[in-house]
Amino acid sequence: MTASLVTERLILRPWSVEDAPAALDVYGDRAVSRWLSPALDQVADLPAMRLVLQQWIAEDARTIPPAGRWAIERKGDGRVIGGAILLPLPPRNEDLEIGWQLHPDCWGHGYASEATHALADWAFRHDIDELFAVVRPGNTRAAATVRRNGMEWVGETDKYFGLTLQVFRLRPADLDRPAAAAD
Repeated sequence: MTASLVTERLILRPWSVEDAPAALDVYGDRAVSRWLSPALDQVADLPAMRLVLQQWIAEDARTIPPAGRWAIERKGDGRVIGGAILLPLPPRNEDLEIGWQLHPDCWGHGYASEATHALADWAFRHDIDELFAVVRPGNTRAAATVRRNGMEWVGETDKYFGLTLQVFRLRPADLDRPAAAAD
């Protein structure tokens, strides 16, 4: 079961079906969906988003920490501004992916770095030795964010999802480096 994580400006909490309108604003936005993993396409409408959230909630109920999916809620106004993940990467589920998706009007405010730091800290407290971010070539914002969070470039691979992806790795010692203020 996914635990809630609290940062200075954010609450990372389990998804609920009531989050569907806010989630659709993120996962239905073309600027966001073009970078999603092949496991999730752009969500077309509210019923489809509710179904996706129901699937995520059911999966999280069976997930062993630190893995999970989180809604990213802004403390100041309670708005769900995106989602975050710690999930095993296919095909063998031996590497743990860290990732996030934010509504475009929330880009450039440091929320992705803040969420990444909270998730990485959570994972490392559960004896995880390393986390991976997989970034589609051309997603310069995501690549810059993972670098600001101390992640090291590993290289490109088609191991995950059958696509050529850029791979970055984060280890516990790398997390101690301060993240940049904005991403």
